[in-house]
Amino acid sequence: MKKTNRAWRRLLALAIATVILAALGTTSAFAQDGVPTAEDFMTLKISIDTSWVLLTGFLVFFMQTGFAMLETGIIQQKSTVNALLENFIDAGLTAICWWVVGFGVAFGADNGSGLFGTTLFAPGLEVMNQTFAPYNISVLTMFFFQFAFAATASTITTGAMAERTDFIGDLIYSAVIAVVIYPVVVHWVWGGGWLATQGFYDFAGSNVVHTVGGVIALVGAIMLGPRAGRVWGKQPRPHNLGLATIGTMILWFGWYGFNPGSTLGAYGQGGLIGVVTLNTTLGAAAGALASMFFQYFRTGKWDLLTSLNGSLAGLVAITAGCAFVSPLAAIIIGTAAGVIVLLAADLIESLKIDDAVGAFAVHGACGIFGILAIGLFAEPTLTTFGAHAGKAGLLVAGGSADILITQAIGSVSTIVWVAVTSVLMFGLLKVVNRLRVNKKADEIGIDFYEHGASIWPDILPHIDDVPVIGGGVAVSPKTSPAAGD
Repeated sequence: MKKTNRAWRRLLALAIATVILAALGTTSAFAQDGVPTAEDFMTLKISIDTSWVLLTGFLVFFMQTGFAMLETGIIQQKSTVNALLENFIDAGLTAICWWVVGFGVAFGADNGSGLFGTTLFAPGLEVMNQTFAPYNISVLTMFFFQFAFAATASTITTGAMAERTDFIGDLIYSAVIAVVIYPVVVHWVWGGGWLATQGFYDFAGSNVVHTVGGVIALVGAIMLGPRAGRVWGKQPRPHNLGLATIGTMILWFGWYGFNPGSTLGAYGQGGLIGVVTLNTTLGAAAGALASMFFQYFRTGKWDLLTSLNGSLAGLVAITAGCAFVSPLAAIIIGTAAGVIVLLAADLIESLKIDDAVGAFAVHGACGIFGILAIGLFAEPTLTTFGAHAGKAGLLVAGGSADILITQAIGSVSTIVWVAVTSVLMFGLLKVVNRLRVNKKADEIGIDFYEHGASIWPDILPHIDDVPVIGGGVAVSPKTSPAAGD
C-alpha cells in the first residue's frame, strides 16, 4: 500500500510539473533580448489558458468514473456489469459522434439562425492552429473540453434507465443525444445562439448539461416502464453504498474542473476562478447538510444515500450561477436544492416512475432550479456580459425580474425541445423493439442475459456454471429456446 501511495504521489507531482512547464516554457524566449514583446505575452496567455482548460477537462472526463461508481453502487448487483459497460462505451461513442457532428452543431457558425451550427464538423489538422475566439485556446482544445461535458449529459440518462435497457438501444440513444439533442441546446446558450443573444445565463451547465440529461432520463424512465418486481414506496436495496460514496466524492472532485474550467482560461482570471470554486464548494456542502437533516426530520434516520444525493443536488443547482452569485446565495441555493431533490424524488415515486438512481430529481429538478436561481440572486458586479449586463436578480438590492424572465424562457424552451425529441427517439426504439430487454433478461438479470458475466462471480456464479435440476448444465440465456419468452 505504501509503495502504491508513493507511486501515485510521483505521478501527481509529474503531472503538475508538466502543466507548469507547459505554461511557463515560453518564457525562455524572453531571455533572448531581455524585453518581452506583445507577441511573447500572447504566447504566454495561450500556453497558460490551454494548460488550464486541458487540466480541468481531464477532471471533467474523470467524472465518468464517478458516475459509474455511483450508479453501480445504487443499482442491484445483478445489473452492475451492464451499467459499467454502458458508462464506459457511452464515453467512447460520444467522443466519435461529438467529433463527427456534435461539436459542429454546437459551436459552428449558424449563418444568423441562432438554432444550430453548420461548420466545424470533424475538426482536424486544418484547425490545429486556429484560436477559438474570443478565448486564448485552440479549436481542438475546446473540442476536448466540451466533449467531456457531452459525455456527462449522456451518462446522466443511463442511470435512470438502468437494469432494463436493451444494450443496442443504449448505444443508439447515446449517439442521438451526442449528435442532435444535446448540441442544439449547447448552441443556443454557449454557441452564440438565440438564448445567448437574449441574455440567458448558464455558466457551466445547470441547463445545458443537467436539465438536458435529467429530462431525457425522465422520458426514458417513463417509456421504459418499471423494473421487474418493483415495489412502490420502497427502493430496491443498493448494491454497494461504499461504491456510491466513492463515486460521489469523485464527482464532487471532478466538479472543480466542471465549474472553474468553464472560465475557459486562467490568465488574469484568478479572482473569478476563486469565486466559482468557493461557490461550488458551498453549494455542495449546503446541499449535503440540508438533505441529511431534512431526511432525519422526516424519518429519524441519518441516511447516507440521501446525503450523497444532496451534495450532487447542490452541485447541479450552483453550476449555472457559480460565477454570478455571492457565497451566501450559493449556500441558500445549495440548501434549497438539498430539499428539492428529496421532494422531487418523492413526486417521481408517487407517479410510479422508476428512476433507478434518482437522475431526474438530482439533475433535472435541481438543474431547473439552478437556472431560475440566477434570476433571484444574480449580483450586478458579476453579470458583466450579455443583454442583462450589470443587472441584479429579483432578490438582490436594486434588482428586477428581467433576468428571471429570460431564465424561465430558456428553461422552458430547453425542456420542450428535449422532451419532444426524446419521445420521438425512445418511441422509435420501442417500435423496433430496441428499448427494453425481454422478460427472460428481467428474470435472470441483465448481466447474465446481455453480457454472460457477473460482477462478483465467486458470490453470484455464471448461469452456465449452475447445474440444472435433473442433470445437465444450464444453457446460455441467449441461445436458450426460452430466451425470447
